[in-house]
Amino acid sequence: MKVTEHFKNTDKKLFSFEILPPLKGKSINELFIQIEPLLEFNPAFVDVTYHREEYVYKKRENGLLERQSIRKRPGTVAICAAIQNKYHIDAVPHIICGGFSAEETENALIDLNFLGIENIMVLRGDPLKSEKKYVPEEGGHYYASDLIKQISNLKKGEYLDDELLNQHPMDFCLGVAAYPEKHFEAPNLTTDLKNLKHKVDLGADYIVTQMFFDNKKYFQFVDSCREIGINVPIIPGIKPITSRNQIYDIPKTFYIDIPEDLFNAIESCKDNAQALEVGIEWNIQQSKELLKNGAPAIHYFTMSKSQSIRRIVQAVF
Repeated sequence: MKVTEHFKNTDKKLFSFEILPPLKGKSINELFIQIEPLLEFNPAFVDVTYHREEYVYKKRENGLLERQSIRKRPGTVAICAAIQNKYHIDAVPHIICGGFSAEETENALIDLNFLGIENIMVLRGDPLKSEKKYVPEEGGHYYASDLIKQISNLKKGEYLDDELLNQHPMDFCLGVAAYPEKHFEAPNLTTDLKNLKHKVDLGADYIVTQMFFDNKKYFQFVDSCREIGINVPIIPGIKPITSRNQIYDIPKTFYIDIPEDLFNAIESCKDNAQALEVGIEWNIQQSKELLKNGAPAIHYFTMSKSQSIRRIVQAVF
């Protein structure tokens, strides 16, 4: 089922969650153990992130350094297929621009179509750790909007090879990311909103936001989107703070604010166990308020650790 179909003709409170592929060398069963405690609450769908290659330098026998490409968390597409086959729940792979040519992207989308995966989260992706800014692959896309355009063409049966005859159209539901507190590369929120509307106009079917801790920012963001004609579902993405250090680390990593009340409550905690309890309770109240005021669902970023998310979901759903 497409993500957007979950929102139609239902009064049920909906949630979804996002997981990371296991580190290379680990068993997928370890991932199943983490997600199964959440599945009993009937999530609408599960997102599986995609992680780009990294480059490391290894010393050769002659003493010179050799640059090698590694991927620490492979398996996104296979994990989605396994989740759908094992649990009969919709899985949403993240598809990114970085590291792929347009042709490689098309081949990956063909695989997804053959596997019966109907939903895709479309992202540009982050720069490599060795790059100061994002650099597209040769023959690849610079913007997520370019990737959306390619997928929208495939939905009409338009492949890169225009000499193909009787092309089979693909029917994907496309999600995109949004930033209630502005993407850190955008010069201002107005520009960021215009870029988001461009993605929707090209074919994005729904939106999932970056995490936030102040619901007012989500509601203001939704109002701003509606004012400029963005009318697709906007799903709030949230996660609990789980340690004292995160009130300092999260703002630096994700370019978002920690509300003063939450900051003070976490800072006054004696240890991480107390901080976790504060973080869970904050997320519970966030979730209840978001749903009460019209959010179509709640999307939880689990980092593949389900214990705290399960307590939140149990209290809300």
